[in-house]
Amino acid sequence: MKTEHNAMSRDGTPIAFERLGDGEALILVGGALQGRATYRPLAEELSRRLTVVNYDRRGRGDSGDTAPYAVEREIEDLRALIAAAGGTASVYGHSSGAGLVLHAAARGLPLDKIVLHEPPFGSGSEEERRAEQEEAEQISALLAQNRRVDAVTLYFASMGLPTEVVQHLAQDPAMLANAPTIRYDPYEVMSEHSRGGVTPAEQASRVTLPALVLAGGASPEWMIDASRQIADALPNGRLRVLEGHDHVVPPDVLAPVLAEFITG
Repeated sequence: MKTEHNAMSRDGTPIAFERLGDGEALILVGGALQGRATYRPLAEELSRRLTVVNYDRRGRGDSGDTAPYAVEREIEDLRALIAAAGGTASVYGHSSGAGLVLHAAARGLPLDKIVLHEPPFGSGSEEERRAEQEEAEQISALLAQNRRVDAVTLYFASMGLPTEVVQHLAQDPAMLANAPTIRYDPYEVMSEHSRGGVTPAEQASRVTLPALVLAGGASPEWMIDASRQIADALPNGRLRVLEGHDHVVPPDVLAPVLAEFITG
């Protein structure tokens, strides 16, 4: 059974979520441009064994948004959802959503376990940071002109996706509705300054919770390496490679992996 609710974040922003199933609580944190509808099939699979909280991150779907944006506000959103889940919960984060989960864990939110699914941490080189900054500025300029299709196109094209895939994604109504949040996620969430100047591995080394890091065996090698580095840095972390899969894993494959870790 699915029930829909709003959690009130510390700054007064309503965060829309749905609760499914029964058992230990697991909150699903989506990646860039994604709302809870993207994760509903996974939530339904998981609800056979867990209580699943599937939510719209701020600025997306039915959730509100309060300016100015700050990563700390998204952490407070998670704090409100944890309270709504009963005071403690495990959290799964996909892609840049995994970066947000790492922030939340490092700041001491009442979490039981965390799962980080291919956090897209790059090399951290000066050249890479400069390129990301330029890209973020270009996307902000496009959004200021309400050129959402162009902003989404630039974002996905920068990943090296095939042209036909980029064109398809840039016409997706949900992606276009969530386009303004590209300025927040991934660029703010994954930024060095959001971590206080430390590296992702240094941030991970402070998180002592049981942690599972997932990577797809068919994903780009840099993404697998990034996942491995974070798993190695987590004091109680381990890496699991899902062979034959890439960045997006079918719910019927992913759900048993998550449920086994959360309930084990």
